[in-house]
Amino acid sequence: MVAFTWEHVHLRTPNPEETAQWYQDKLGAAIIRTKMADGSNRIDLNLAGQKVFIAQTEPGKAGEAPNSPYMGLDHFGMTVTNMAEAVAELKAKGVVFTMEPKQIRPGTTIAFLTAPQNVSIELIQRG
Repeated sequence: MVAFTWEHVHLRTPNPEETAQWYQDKLGAAIIRTKMADGSNRIDLNLAGQKVFIAQTEPGKAGEAPNSPYMGLDHFGMTVTNMAEAVAELKAKGVVFTMEPKQIRPGTTIAFLTAPQNVSIELIQRG
């Protein structure tokens, strides 16, 4: 069987710089700036080891993101070791939560927050 590994997640936004800054400020992502051969600038992120590409959308060329839950890719999840601390820190930074921390089974707590362009992110603490 062919082996698959993760390559990247791709975000679209009207303002790549603002979006990249949000992920850096709120979630500790490293911003990676690349000068392309055509002279354009590219902004990517390293978010906890995952590559995240950010592409600028032209006004009127992309629809608004739907509200979760919806069909297709609904959210992505990130692990935290201390949910209460993570939520308090993010709220202090102005992050909006769509679901407060909730124990879904013994030893597993989740919460959901909203990132730019209505991206839904789950925080999960296991164990």
